[in-house]
Amino acid sequence: MIGISKLYCGTVEPSDLLRYGRKAKDLPSHLLQFSSDKKPVVVWNVGRRCNLHCVHCYSQSHDKQYEGELTHAQGKALLDDLADFQVPVVLFSGGEPLIRPDIFELIKYAASKKMRAVVSTNGTLITDDIAMKLKDAGISYAGISLDGLEETNDRFRGVKGAFAQSLQGVRNCQKHGVKVGLRFTITQHNHQDVAGIFDLLESEGIPRVCFYHLVYAGRGNKMVKDCLTNEQTRAVVDLIIDRTRKIHDAGKSVEVLTVDNHTDGPYVYMRLLKEDPARAAKVMELLKMNGGNNSGIGIGCVSWDGSVHPDQFWRHYSAGNVKDTPFSKIWTDPREELLSKLRDRKKYLKGRCAACKWLDICNGNFRVRAEAVTGDIWAPEPDCYLTDSEIGI
Repeated sequence: MIGISKLYCGTVEPSDLLRYGRKAKDLPSHLLQFSSDKKPVVVWNVGRRCNLHCVHCYSQSHDKQYEGELTHAQGKALLDDLADFQVPVVLFSGGEPLIRPDIFELIKYAASKKMRAVVSTNGTLITDDIAMKLKDAGISYAGISLDGLEETNDRFRGVKGAFAQSLQGVRNCQKHGVKVGLRFTITQHNHQDVAGIFDLLESEGIPRVCFYHLVYAGRGNKMVKDCLTNEQTRAVVDLIIDRTRKIHDAGKSVEVLTVDNHTDGPYVYMRLLKEDPARAAKVMELLKMNGGNNSGIGIGCVSWDGSVHPDQFWRHYSAGNVKDTPFSKIWTDPREELLSKLRDRKKYLKGRCAACKWLDICNGNFRVRAEAVTGDIWAPEPDCYLTDSEIGI
């Protein structure tokens, strides 16, 4: 992820990281991406079932019961192992995680193990009572997905009224002191609503938003044609940067991030080179600490059935299963070929990515997206929007 507000607006300095020693266990949550030890943030898909039918769903979820999901005891064993492995954050996801009956017990257990417990939810189920339960369980953050304003979001999510329910979920979280933010996946069908999402942030006093670039996985595999052109992507990223600056110049503290396309890092840097070279130099330091794409390094995923993936989009590849082997052992097994190659990927990259001068701060971007488009994990990133001259070719 690229912290637009951190980098462009100067809310984080390189000295902030040095003060904490850059160890994941010591860093506050907003600085974790800059840790030196890259202990993985683990996405745990606690269940596949979902009450919505989103067009881009990587888990291809439906509103039905699925078999083979981790039991309560297996889930607690997983959390024990993650805590012993010093995982800093567990992100409870789905499907829709709030459908799982024991979700509050699992969140509370994770928090008791000194891990930050975060939930990724569509927000439609967060009633006043559910918000109180999240607060009491010790949730650190709730990320609520809104993929546009009302008409766009409801079409995108396949259920009329989803926008109103999700927004009420945001308000219920705020009422009960649960830190909450928005998640927005950018596509050809909703990019026109990005400005409206910023208006919503300001009018509702929402302190955080993550704009996700589309990854072609699950139902999203059918959406390659729905990606933005390079020119559209640049325009959207410029809009995100400009609106973030406007909010901060108005004295409002809002964290804005982009996710799943590390091209945004050098793009922010190049803008700052023209506008504020001194700040650009500090941003370059931070981007090097960030390290670019972290699939299989600083992020991992445990699926509903216990399968371990390099991130939540690698559904077609499993490195092992926590029902048989602890996550920590799977994650550190040197015989695991894909994880090993992802951690040493520069020698395998091809074409533009291999020759790119930004490789150290992008790390080859999203390999699963390259595979989805070309069939080759190591092919050039298809959604890099920089020109050959901008990447040094």
